Amino acid sequence: MKTYKNLFDKICSFQNLHLAYLKARRCKRYRNEILRFSYNLEANLTNLQKELSDQTYQHSSYREFTVCDLKKRHIKAPSFRDRVIHHALCNIIEPIFDKGFIYSSFACRKEKGTHKAIKRLERFIKLTKNKSFSKTYCLKCDISKYFESIDHKILFSLIKRKISDKKVLWLIKEILNSSYKKIRVGIPIGNLTSQLFANIYLNELDQFIKHGLKIKYYIRYMDDFLVLDYDKREICQTKEKIREFLQDKLKLELHPKKANIFPTEKSIDFLGYRIFGSYRLLRKDTVKKFIKRTKTYQKRLNKGLLSQEKFNNSLQSWLGYAQFANSWRLRKNLEEKLLINLH
Repeated sequence: MKTYKNLFDKICSFQNLHLAYLKARRCKRYRNEILRFSYNLEANLTNLQKELSDQTYQHSSYREFTVCDLKKRHIKAPSFRDRVIHHALCNIIEPIFDKGFIYSSFACRKEKGTHKAIKRLERFIKLTKNKSFSKTYCLKCDISKYFESIDHKILFSLIKRKISDKKVLWLIKEILNSSYKKIRVGIPIGNLTSQLFANIYLNELDQFIKHGLKIKYYIRYMDDFLVLDYDKREICQTKEKIREFLQDKLKLELHPKKANIFPTEKSIDFLGYRIFGSYRLLRKDTVKKFIKRTKTYQKRLNKGLLSQEKFNNSLQSWLGYAQFANSWRLRKNLEEKLLINLH
């Protein structure tokens, strides 16, 4: 396996740090922290460059908060200065690892988003329906507390297979050790590097399923993954082999309530949509959540606590999600119910 060295100078280059700064501020450039950094941009980037070159850079503490979406998540947000470093590192090492990922690994990869994953699943459903078997079964799994269960020692050993530059490895360790310092297990949700590290970690599972078990119909989106097969007994055995691999090799556990086998004719609930093969619908709980959030935003708008622009942006964001499903009638009903325009 090819290993890469002489990467550190590329990470530290002023050009790369400036590109990292532009990526880190995207869609957030008017926040106070970013404005302060931008005011003395050249000096701040030069200071970062020097700290990296001298290996005196130290990752600062995180701003921590909890997000209650479909499930409660504890977020650790790094400072803007640290986010620039994260982007600078990923600019150089992400392409190296991405080349080794399987085609059906989605999430946090260029041109590998939610819609691409769903289209891939729909293609698999159509291919399996064209066969002469009476039923196709789906194994749908989720890894329990994935980000906070990633073992630093295992992760670092996987990274070292590709990266042999000692200074780059020092920087990666500095980022890894910036959170969960005592137990050396877990990576923070909120770091750009965590997204890459999470894909590197589960690439081991991808390779095992595709090449070890020789599964043809497999898709992973971060820690959610699916397997399609015609034989129910075979797919049950696959589930147990995956469980054992995760426990033995990666110290991970399948979620006890989210590792299920069912016929694909009942639809597959995946990434916020219900997939039927020839069409897709929105999940009911996401529609209810949208209605509740929109009513809250309308009240804040009427009280002058929310701008019209932010309200419109929220609607447009949800519209982009809804239009990917067969949702014309639903959107018309929501327009009448909420007195909004979803076009």
